[in-house]
Amino acid sequence: MTKPPRAWQRMLSGRRLDLLDPTPMDIEIEDIAHGLAFVARWNGQTQGDFAYSVAEHSLLVEEIYARINPKAPVRWRLAALLHDAPEYVIGDMISPVKSAVGSGYTVLDDRLTAAIHLRFGLPAQIPVTVKKQIKRADKVSAWLEATQIAGFSVAEANKLFGTPDPAIKQGLSIVLRPPVEARNDFTARHRALMDQM
Repeated sequence: MTKPPRAWQRMLSGRRLDLLDPTPMDIEIEDIAHGLAFVARWNGQTQGDFAYSVAEHSLLVEEIYARINPKAPVRWRLAALLHDAPEYVIGDMISPVKSAVGSGYTVLDDRLTAAIHLRFGLPAQIPVTVKKQIKRADKVSAWLEATQIAGFSVAEANKLFGTPDPAIKQGLSIVLRPPVEARNDFTARHRALMDQM
């Protein structure tokens, strides 16, 4: 009889996260922030001396979400910050690869998302309307990233991500910086939102 393959990951906090059956008790924000700060968006195919991390992207999405929905409850801003949180352990798979892999990735992502949400006082599944609003903010962020650091033309970005409202993107620019800074800012933003809930 063969031993089943290992399906857990040891976190720097000491937690042991079972990817097939994650529990809220095994989720720590420091692990999420650290992992996301070292996961590169666009598979690292961006200009600059530092990768643009998922932690940076998440901070930007939360800011854009707040601009789109200025009266949104704090808990949905927290959901926007955590929208890609499972990637701290499963990585950021670009859309073409997700399409090729199929539903297995989505199932894993959904399980981790539910555990993360419950850990921080959110419903396991957020309302569809909120999810769509976060996705809208995510697309604005992708447009900014594509045109500022990933080498896309404005026309290409408009076709792939939609043309963002100028008022929403006004004053937003991508800043590449060391992972430790992104990690610290992500953790601080999470703490600030939790304190407001």
